[in-house]
Amino acid sequence: MDQVSAVLNDYPQVTVIDHPMVQHKLSILRDKETSSKQFKELVKELAMFIAYEATRHFKLKPIDIETPICKMTAQTLSGRKVAVVPILRAGLGMVEGIMELIPAARVGHIGLYRDPQTHMPVEYYCKLPEDIETREVLIIDPMLATGGSASAAIDFIKARNVPSAQIRLLVIIAAPEGIRKVAEADPNIQIYTCTIDECLNDHAYIVPGLGDAGDRIFGTK
Repeated sequence: MDQVSAVLNDYPQVTVIDHPMVQHKLSILRDKETSSKQFKELVKELAMFIAYEATRHFKLKPIDIETPICKMTAQTLSGRKVAVVPILRAGLGMVEGIMELIPAARVGHIGLYRDPQTHMPVEYYCKLPEDIETREVLIIDPMLATGGSASAAIDFIKARNVPSAQIRLLVIIAAPEGIRKVAEADPNIQIYTCTIDECLNDHAYIVPGLGDAGDRIFGTK
């Protein structure tokens, strides 16, 4: 059994988006020669692909409309409210793509950084919509490495009385270690990713990964 199959077998709450266009764009995203401008555009595009899958369960209701040709019964979303919550700073790169798909969503922000010694998340900012407990919450971050930041963000959301069933984690690249930490902390959290990579290195970076997503999005080092 290969790496992806093994993880999916252990954690059925994980969805890997293996669409050919996703995999093509992911290859360009990984390339160290890809410019910051192109990298940012690809993160936006991949975020939209992931959000398509993460919202597949949304319910529809019939409405009566009139096309230029005739009257008909069409389908529209059944009152679903959404909150998009990027983990700062790299998660910001995914917001625009998701907002193009769900323009009525509210945006919250969770600021965390990884302690370079312990690799544990440290909170420095948290601002969420006041009615977040009534919303479907999409937590977004390009990388799921150790799972520390994602787990902390999930805990912040759950502390606002949001049930696990309303929370989804959307990432571009995931390491098995991060998936394991999030899934075992709360098996009701659905995780969506474009790929599951091999492992983490000694510095807790995903291998083969794509480097530091925040630096590549914002052109910093």
